[in-house]
Amino acid sequence: MTIFTVIWITLPLLAGFSIYLLPKADRVLALGVTLVSLAYTLGVFLYPVSLSLSLLDSFGVLLLVDNLSAFFILTNTLVTAAVILYCWRTPKTSFFYTQAIVLHGSLNSAFICADFMSLYVALEVIGIAAFLLVAYPRQDRTLWVALRYLFISNTAMLFYLVGAILVYQTNQSFAFSGLLNAPLEALVLIVVGLLAKGGIFVSGLWLPLTHAESESPVSALLSGVVVKAGVFPLVRCALMMEELLPLVRLFGMAAAFLGVLYALFDRDTKRVLACSTLSQLGWILVAPSVAGPYALAHGLGKAALFLGVGNLPSRDLPILRQNPIDTRLWLPITLASLSISGFPLFLGFSTKMLTLKAVLPWQSWVLNLAAVGTAILYAKFIFLPHRSHDSQAFIKNPGLGVALLLLLTALVGLNFAYLPQTLTWFNALKALGVIGAGWLIWGQWIRTMPLRIPRVMENFEHLIGAMSVMLVLVFWMAWSWSW
Repeated sequence: MTIFTVIWITLPLLAGFSIYLLPKADRVLALGVTLVSLAYTLGVFLYPVSLSLSLLDSFGVLLLVDNLSAFFILTNTLVTAAVILYCWRTPKTSFFYTQAIVLHGSLNSAFICADFMSLYVALEVIGIAAFLLVAYPRQDRTLWVALRYLFISNTAMLFYLVGAILVYQTNQSFAFSGLLNAPLEALVLIVVGLLAKGGIFVSGLWLPLTHAESESPVSALLSGVVVKAGVFPLVRCALMMEELLPLVRLFGMAAAFLGVLYALFDRDTKRVLACSTLSQLGWILVAPSVAGPYALAHGLGKAALFLGVGNLPSRDLPILRQNPIDTRLWLPITLASLSISGFPLFLGFSTKMLTLKAVLPWQSWVLNLAAVGTAILYAKFIFLPHRSHDSQAFIKNPGLGVALLLLLTALVGLNFAYLPQTLTWFNALKALGVIGAGWLIWGQWIRTMPLRIPRVMENFEHLIGAMSVMLVLVFWMAWSWSW
């Protein structure tokens, strides 16, 4: 298993560079790498034994492969495979597939890292690959958004790196476990860096514009899996150190509400989805013990939504409400929306029930309110008018149907693993009640409200300022709790 793990980590990089030598095989090589990742993930699930590797003693690379890693790797595998299938018949160049597969491999590395320095390297490569994919269209708008993303990412990683050095200075090791003995400043810098990288709370307000202005397959990768590279280390550390758990949960609940608030009063389809990602990342953080399944459900559903919404005739919801869309496109968008809303028989329902069961009672009430908000914002898509007519989306891109089928099949099929422990009459009625309340509020009040939240906090200069504010806030919280 050790040798297979090392080969599996290095394979995406080898395949990425091989694409330049064999450009005509770019799609096949890229898809082949995802199949190898799928085989590796299934092996981890079938033989659930934690694999801990120390490649360069305590001073170097520490890897940990377990059930938590497997869920995030599976998310990465399925989302990347769907994006490659989606782009199969499009005129994407070998450069695109190279960056996509390098991004895939870097994300896999981040999901098995157990030391801060290896994670730093993985996150930096992820940032560069994501930057190149966002900038791929070579338009003025996408180039600016990509540079903006790169600058924010590098600034966050600067905070993180200083914190990692402080951990090493204290423990002579970069291992995650050393965070307990490290100075308070190390905790604050690392947490702030990861919060910004993962798009959590106000540190993540770079996310809506970046995801909205990227091409649809790139948005699917960003929202489906890339942002989880910043969330995963927080989840891992919270599971290893109980002292960190209250802090992580608090930011999770704050993010769950902030994302919903932004999404409720926006009428741009891709921005609504991007703001929803802010909220859903919060759900992942509030219950680290079930973060893996929730990350999987969100990644699959959000990737399907971005791929589907990207083929709508307009991004303006008021315009879409006046012109019926093709039913063949409306159906997968609705199914993915239902899953993220927590509708029974979808993976999103089971993971929401597991999350609510894993938190404290008062936290459960707060999250139920956030769930109502989620149902409200996805009602914007579910109740779009539709009819059967000839849509050019599936004709121009046959890979769209294959990609959506893969993601939606996984959303339904994987849910059966959790039905015995989550599907009860009480849970089903509760979920339907929450969704029904959200739909009612949307239809009676939200739908006709002209209110829009100002985007001033998303301005470039305010994004950097928000990191400084978060630095002070996290330091005060950690100090108050006598870390």
